[in-house]
Amino acid sequence: MFIPEHYKNIDLHEIHSFIKNNSFGILINTIEGKPWGTHIPLELGKNKNGKNVLVGHIAKANLQSKNLVDGDEVLCIFNGPHSYISSSWYQKEEVPTWNYVAVHVYGTVKIQTAEELMQSLHELVDKYEQNSEHPISINDLSKKTMRQVTGIIGFEISINDIQAVNKLSQGRSHDHPKIIEELEKQGSSEKAVAKEMKKLNK
Repeated sequence: MFIPEHYKNIDLHEIHSFIKNNSFGILINTIEGKPWGTHIPLELGKNKNGKNVLVGHIAKANLQSKNLVDGDEVLCIFNGPHSYISSSWYQKEEVPTWNYVAVHVYGTVKIQTAEELMQSLHELVDKYEQNSEHPISINDLSKKTMRQVTGIIGFEISINDIQAVNKLSQGRSHDHPKIIEELEKQGSSEKAVAKEMKKLNK
């Protein structure tokens, strides 16, 4: 993706943390010459060789699954907080803009075995159930319910390239206090952008 140099994030620890905290991403490949995207959880983990991978699954009924085979190159997009930035918050006249945090991951697909798929499903459910008042486990689900697993395919994506952008008004540090003040008056997404901007000033 297009990233001006001053917005580029190359801190892998920070990028990995971002993916883990914003793991509902978009899986994109090409079907008959057209881009195709599916919104799914894409969990960052490690394969048997200790290499970073993204792990996910999609429905067999999804046309994308028919075109997802070993060796395919795919793009995964992860979006973080974003917000409109009014130029009325600047000290001098300028155009408005948009602040955001995002990561693009390019990688190679490997289709999981049935055993690998079940393991990844256990890990996925356990991760998101841990804060539930009455957490469930896949182990507690009936065989009838678990038959639905036959309707999905699981995959790993070996990471070939990561591109990360933090566009947070870096070129307007003198306006940061006012921008942050205005963002904090608004909704949760705007407040999250303000929080990311504060990190720049530490």
